[in-house]
Amino acid sequence: MLRAAALLLACLAVTACASPRYAVDRRPTVAAPGPNGRVPATMRPYQVKGVWYTPKYDPDYDEKGVASWYGQQFHNRNTANGEVFDMELVTAAHKTLPLPSLVEVTDLESGRKIKVRVNDRGPFVEGRIIDLSKGAAEKLGIYRKGVAKVRVRYLGPAPEAGRRVAERGE
Repeated sequence: MLRAAALLLACLAVTACASPRYAVDRRPTVAAPGPNGRVPATMRPYQVKGVWYTPKYDPDYDEKGVASWYGQQFHNRNTANGEVFDMELVTAAHKTLPLPSLVEVTDLESGRKIKVRVNDRGPFVEGRIIDLSKGAAEKLGIYRKGVAKVRVRYLGPAPEAGRRVAERGE
């Protein structure tokens, strides 16, 4: 019996050494668990190009910075929250706001404002705070410029069936 227990322990030790090791982010999240007690995947910390981002609920989010836009290269691909990206809709990508959410984007030069559905992560270019879809960039009037100084203000969670808001960009 002692010999069998020693053999079992030796096998377990060898198996443990052979198991791959994965880096697990142990930092606390600021996301509230969902109905199943788990933090939604879109609210877990993630890493891009060596930089960690921690999504969070921030009802007071109100930032000024640079917006850019994205289109054809991501058209018909899945967004971070699983929706299919349609570059003609009024949507956006943000690094940390909850997905999906609604934001008001104001072009600081023209004063023009639109409501945008955030359903993706990005932009991962230093100094930029939001990536607009081609449709959103056109509606805001920044499509031809490529980038613009904007104000982004969080309005709240977007309804799951938010295609209507994305189409109109109220």
